[in-house]
Amino acid sequence: MRHKQIIGIDEVGRGPLAGPVAVGAVCIYAEHQRRVAKLFPVVKDSKKLTPKKRAEWRERIREAETLGYLSCAVTFVAPSVIDKKGLSYAIRTAIEKSLEAIEPHLGASLPSQLGGSTSKLGETMVLLDGGLRAPSHYINQETIIKGDEKELAIALASIVAKVARDARMVSLSKKFPEYGFEKHKGYGTRAHYTAIKKNGLTKHHRKSFLKRVIE
Repeated sequence: MRHKQIIGIDEVGRGPLAGPVAVGAVCIYAEHQRRVAKLFPVVKDSKKLTPKKRAEWRERIREAETLGYLSCAVTFVAPSVIDKKGLSYAIRTAIEKSLEAIEPHLGASLPSQLGGSTSKLGETMVLLDGGLRAPSHYINQETIIKGDEKELAIALASIVAKVARDARMVSLSKKFPEYGFEKHKGYGTRAHYTAIKKNGLTKHHRKSFLKRVIE
């Protein structure tokens, strides 16, 4: 394999009425790819796993990271940014920040405008789910439809993002128990809409997604 590392990228939380959007990045080092494949023999989108199974996979990802087989990062972008600048901007920002968090573990240089060189990024392949794109200085990248079902690195990125975002929503539920965030994770369930109509909006709600409700 000519690439020394493969980074998978996936986003979680595009559609909820509340909570951040999250982007996960998982970098699998080429020399350990077979070991990682044995640890995760079935590629599955995180949304199709049970919460229990996701937690098990996430723990295995932590173990693989401790062993030096891979690195991972998750970035959240808040509802206030989504409302102000749009969902596409928020996801793009989260992708950039997750990749920046991974870069030191690549041995890859920073972009030239920051005083470095992009040469070592040529040894890195970035695989992204759906319609996602990485910054242009990642010269080797591919967007794959249903990539979370086809590529292990993307599937693992989906898991770390989903587990992290769900944990964030459970944490918010302790501050705002009347909304039931621990159950629906911010998505637009009937119970969530009922809670909004009864209690109003929190700063964690996406007002741009709720214009009809609050008008």
